[in-house]
Amino acid sequence: MDAQVGDSIATSAEPIFVVEDDNDICRLIEHNLRSAGYGVHSFSTGASVVTEATRAHPRLFLLDVMLPGTDGFDLCRQIRQIELLAKIPIIFLTARTSEADRFLTARTSETDRVKGLELGGDDYITKPFSPRELVARVRAVLRGSREMSLSEVLNFGELEIDPCSMTVTFAGRAVTTTVREFRLLEYLASHRSRVFTREQLLDAIWKETAFVTPRSVDVYVRRLREKIERDPSKPRYLKTLRGVGYRFEVPR
Repeated sequence: MDAQVGDSIATSAEPIFVVEDDNDICRLIEHNLRSAGYGVHSFSTGASVVTEATRAHPRLFLLDVMLPGTDGFDLCRQIRQIELLAKIPIIFLTARTSEADRFLTARTSETDRVKGLELGGDDYITKPFSPRELVARVRAVLRGSREMSLSEVLNFGELEIDPCSMTVTFAGRAVTTTVREFRLLEYLASHRSRVFTREQLLDAIWKETAFVTPRSVDVYVRRLREKIERDPSKPRYLKTLRGVGYRFEVPR
């Protein structure tokens, strides 16, 4: 099932990388994505995914959470640590358990979603899923990754945000962000001093993405603080208004 090493990877410009060990599900995903006009390369394990991704630079990763060997979360962690791949969107695939385990599943599912967010995931699809849902979610995530502002570079002392190149610099060093992290930071910084509720930020940044919740916004803000604040516990840029939401503030 793993994609062949060599020219076969390079023949399709920016394919979608599908990492799924269930052959039937993998074939279903391949068929529907190709029917929608996307190039696809499939892997049954995560062993060679990162190596091949640095060569092919895929448009998006579809990662099954439960994989033999390196699981989807570990693979996501590896991807986000490589500058060349760090901004590529990631959608997790996870299996739904039996109805008898519904309560436990709901709690586990939320925990997994938060974990996926903290690692830099962009969406979360639960199996079984309809082909239309799969394609719609892929399109939504890819559309979000293309929506770049053409506004001027934003400078706030140690912090610089460049919407054109989607880069962030803090204290003279480059900061690696995912597409969603960047869009959230840029949005808040472009509307500095304005307070946004979590729901307003969800509408502005995530739009059609179905799995995110108000708690998801908290996860992203925490991740950004770890990257652009000297002391994340006492943020100077990303301020919390308890019971309301967040605002971007220019330090004095």
